[in-house]
Amino acid sequence: MAFPKEFLWGGAVAANQCEGAYNEDGKGLDIQDIMPRGIKGAPTAEPTEDNMKLVGIDFYHRYKEDVKLFAEMGFKVFRTSIAWSRIFPNGDDAEPNEKGLQFYDDLFAECHKYGIEPLVTISHYETPLNLAKKYNGWVNHDLIGFYEKYVRVIFNRYKGKVKYWLTFNEINSVLHAPLMSGGIMTPLTELSKSDLYQACHHELVASALATKIGHEIDPEAKIGCMVLSMPTYPLTPNPDDVIATMQANNLNDFFGDMHVRGEYPGYMKRYFRENGIEIKTTPEELALLKAHTVDFVSFSYYVSICETADKSKTQGAGNIIGGAKNPYLKESEWGWQIDPQGLRYVLNRFYNRWQKPLFIVENGLGAKDELVDDGQGGKTVNDDYRIAYLNDHLVQVEEAIEDGVPVMGYTTWGCIDLVSASTAELAKRYGFIYVDRHDDGTGTLNRYKKKSFYWYKDIIESNGEKLKK
Repeated sequence: MAFPKEFLWGGAVAANQCEGAYNEDGKGLDIQDIMPRGIKGAPTAEPTEDNMKLVGIDFYHRYKEDVKLFAEMGFKVFRTSIAWSRIFPNGDDAEPNEKGLQFYDDLFAECHKYGIEPLVTISHYETPLNLAKKYNGWVNHDLIGFYEKYVRVIFNRYKGKVKYWLTFNEINSVLHAPLMSGGIMTPLTELSKSDLYQACHHELVASALATKIGHEIDPEAKIGCMVLSMPTYPLTPNPDDVIATMQANNLNDFFGDMHVRGEYPGYMKRYFRENGIEIKTTPEELALLKAHTVDFVSFSYYVSICETADKSKTQGAGNIIGGAKNPYLKESEWGWQIDPQGLRYVLNRFYNRWQKPLFIVENGLGAKDELVDDGQGGKTVNDDYRIAYLNDHLVQVEEAIEDGVPVMGYTTWGCIDLVSASTAELAKRYGFIYVDRHDDGTGTLNRYKKKSFYWYKDIIESNGEKLKK
């Protein structure tokens, strides 16, 4: 049996995509409250009614019902995030908001009631709006201090309640979505590469600081980084394409290299030099990065891409995330190419590179689901396409474990339907649980178990033995 007995099966969400209650119990505004179109549209001046995230799936009020459903599936772990602006409404407040802290106390207690271990992302695309507007987000060095204050509060508050922590969600995405990922109000087209990599440096220093503080406050805690994995294949065996692929992988893997090795690699120094990128660092910051590396590496995996030296082949032809399309792969309704073997490949590559335990904390299929009668007076979704997708990916996880890769666990993305990060719509559903809410704001918010709910329950119960090879 490949999956170890202690394998952490579960699911993942983010506060901003499910909680709702955007202005309740002292919560301040965060950047998501003014992003009604996700990364696809311009931010608004104030929150607007068409922003699905303001209500989300009302997890804030319904978490007990939802955690009970996760427990019914057999979850060992539940990945969620803390909304920074629930704890510090403006990000730079003198004191934290007690009602916000209490909410997560209650949520984690509910998880523990069922033997579910919380896996908590400290910053998951939820920068307080005030920090974005007043300081321009992570471009500003001051954000390190605000983040440090925040992590000290939550590490102290949840010591013994949260064992697994992630410092930033998909930290490398700041290069592509600076507002969502880094709270940076300046549009991407107006940011220099120096600005972007300065923001990256500030986040990396903050991540190392969080790792240091977390280990000091709770030596039992395991603190990891979280990167967007994008395995990249050469489009052809042309050596030019192979070198272009190597360089693309390096630019993506740089963030993992920094978290695991703690120093700027030679290939990045060359990239900075050749692109006129200058960032400000201090000897103290560089020493902090080196001294406080992560316990494990977690990542999201949705797609692989192809790279080529011939840029005419990547213009408008690739995945939603860029690159050239792989002619051997099918794609989802949203144009994301489906590559289960890419997950085995990236697990092997990451472990060979970093020699750290790995945790797959996002993987899933966004699709349009149809709610139908289940023949027993209730409703369900016959999502065989999702079952096939997850089955095929988990078979490749098993292969990687057989290869000798230490995989800590697997949390499917959007284990309950939620608002999409990229498009801010609910029509793009990922969950095992259907939530009756629609993009026009209608719906009862009732929860319904999809066919995949029972499938995943069986997979967890059998510790992967029921996967179809």
